[in-house]
Amino acid sequence: MSRRASLLLLAGIVLLAMNLRPAAVSVGPVLAEVRAGLGMSATLAGLLTSLPVVAFAGVGALAPWLARRIGVHRVTLASLVCVAAGLTGRALVGSETAFLALSMLALAGMATANVLLPSLVKLHFPDRIGRVTAIYTTALAVGLTSSLVLTVPIAEAFGTWRAGLGAWAVLAVLAALPWLSLIGHDQHTAAAPRGVSLTQVARTPLGVAMAVFFGLQSLQAYSIFGWFAQLWRDAGYSPTAAGALVGVVAGVSIPLSSWLPAAAARRQHQRGLLIGVMACYPVAYVGLMLAPYSLAVLWAILVGVGACTFPLILTMIGLRARTPAGTAALSGFTQSAGYLLAAFGPFTVGALHDATGGWTWPLAFLLALAVPQLLVGLYAARPRFIEDQLPAR
Repeated sequence: MSRRASLLLLAGIVLLAMNLRPAAVSVGPVLAEVRAGLGMSATLAGLLTSLPVVAFAGVGALAPWLARRIGVHRVTLASLVCVAAGLTGRALVGSETAFLALSMLALAGMATANVLLPSLVKLHFPDRIGRVTAIYTTALAVGLTSSLVLTVPIAEAFGTWRAGLGAWAVLAVLAALPWLSLIGHDQHTAAAPRGVSLTQVARTPLGVAMAVFFGLQSLQAYSIFGWFAQLWRDAGYSPTAAGALVGVVAGVSIPLSSWLPAAAARRQHQRGLLIGVMACYPVAYVGLMLAPYSLAVLWAILVGVGACTFPLILTMIGLRARTPAGTAALSGFTQSAGYLLAAFGPFTVGALHDATGGWTWPLAFLLALAVPQLLVGLYAARPRFIEDQLPAR
């Protein structure tokens, strides 16, 4: 691969990664304004907040098959077109039904690209998985933090929530430009020596462990980003300050995402890194039970470190397969099955909060789930390959 082609691919991957969260999280900061503007009921608002999980679990599972049939570059470009069209459309419509449908279109594109990213890295940078994963997970963290922090200021600057949501379509259009050049040199993941299906991955211990680990880390993350702003508001912080604390949680992942994947790829196994990162969860959760207000910044930093199991498992997806096809299948099954498990997190946290009127039991729930997350993570962190566990044909 020429240097120019490598740089173009890297730029495409970085811009793609920056678009993997705004469609999902930019609504939250302006949800009250969206509901008022569209006359959206509480039921539909609840459905809206559940759409990312539906997209990741359902549409994401189709990504490896689409890459085999159409080509991974073409599917990536199509995904970004869906993101741009969905984000633009939902910022313009006046119907709550149309808003939900266009949100689902954007999220479907995001979910497909989310699954394909580890496969793209494995395909084009097989000897630099850790370094390139570090670059794109840092870009993903920047996109996540930016959409949480900047959506409201953009909306206020233009006087409407529509501008705050629609601004992220510009980023999707920009991200599509490198892939317009790359589709002429597309590759099909089926060209690997041995095709791998999601069903085959589901029948392997490694595939199941990766999916459970991914699901539990996503459950923690969705619960944190869905409820911790309210936790800190209940502790005595203003809405702005509570939102800033959630921004701290997201922002911590930016520097760690630039280091953790490369550090993981340099090691034969990732158990030490996993234990070090996950040890922050119990400290933070117990701290939030005892002193949610006075030491809130410290707990936000520790929660953010714990949430960095996300770039770690993305790196492990690339390290646990021998081929791009295996990586795509492992990524597809891990994320699709994992997000189904993650869907129970925010719902359970909310139900426990409503039932008890406080945050001790919700935090205890998250604390308890950190134990099985660590155990399956330790299994997945051992050096092994998904192809070696595939059932005989």
